[in-house]
Amino acid sequence: MAITNAKCPQVDNGAMSERVYGYPILRPRRLRRSENVRRLVSETDLDPSKLIMPLFVRESAQKKEEIPEMPGVYRLPLEQVVREVEVAAEEGVNSFIVFGIPSYKDELGTGAYAREGVVQKAIALIKQSFGDHAVVFADTCLCEYTSHGHCGFVVGGVVDNDRSLELLSKVAVSQAEAGADFVSPSAMMDGQVKAIREALDKEGFRDTGILAYSAKYASSFYGPFRSAAQSAPKYGDRRGYQMDARNVREALKEVELDIREGADIVMVKPAMPYLDVLSEVRRRFNHPVAAYQVSGEYTMLRLAGRQGYVDERLAILESLTSIRRAGADLIITYFAPEVSSFIQEPGD
Repeated sequence: MAITNAKCPQVDNGAMSERVYGYPILRPRRLRRSENVRRLVSETDLDPSKLIMPLFVRESAQKKEEIPEMPGVYRLPLEQVVREVEVAAEEGVNSFIVFGIPSYKDELGTGAYAREGVVQKAIALIKQSFGDHAVVFADTCLCEYTSHGHCGFVVGGVVDNDRSLELLSKVAVSQAEAGADFVSPSAMMDGQVKAIREALDKEGFRDTGILAYSAKYASSFYGPFRSAAQSAPKYGDRRGYQMDARNVREALKEVELDIREGADIVMVKPAMPYLDVLSEVRRRFNHPVAAYQVSGEYTMLRLAGRQGYVDERLAILESLTSIRRAGADLIITYFAPEVSSFIQEPGD
């Protein structure tokens, strides 16, 4: 079928109108002819300043330990946290979210809100060394610290939402005291943002922000993380409080509630399986939106790259660009330290 040079309908361009023509007058490939031109007209940017690097800090670790389920990601002893941040900062990454692996667990997850807890110590070390040059987010949950592995206060095998709010608030305050710039409630308890905001304000931490895990789905993509953080539930699952993968409208309701309760940033988790949710959140709400490229997403890309099934560099960049394009202002990703050097390389 021949392509004709027929005129298109008139297009209103505000102050003036013009007729837009097709090929050969209009040639979109002119804007793709070199990497510099492609970057100049790109609609979506991918910059290390938009990335948040997760850090796993293990209280009992004596040395840096690679996580078998997440090749290239490590559990760190406290003594090496500052160096890890320093190396990432040299690549242009300046935001970090800290997850702790304590030596001791109990039913109430007391290690999560201990002033000398592993996360609190790690936060203090980072802020003492880097000050405002490093933005520190703290994972605000209980699952890594409870003997049962659930994200809240358990009564008769069931998580008690309202009693969990008091514990989560204590966690948030202890993290703010340690110097966290943002606390990040991830337990998916109803009212957690409101309870935490009130507790922070009461203790004088009005400038401490809240990154809310607003639409956190019950996902099979969390498997490697649960091994890395030793946080898998000992019985049951988390479907009673994390979101059902079949629902979108519910996610929008959760986001709206968190914004009303005082969240400074809202988040969709996981990222790539829920790009439709992320896009809808971006369209509906004029609020900073984060996405978490979770451990399962990371491991699939990493292993596929190492086996030579995909071009690892290009696959990483494409995946992160898709998350940005869908509407994420910020991305939590284990690839954060690598992306800066990738961006400097010519594209294909």
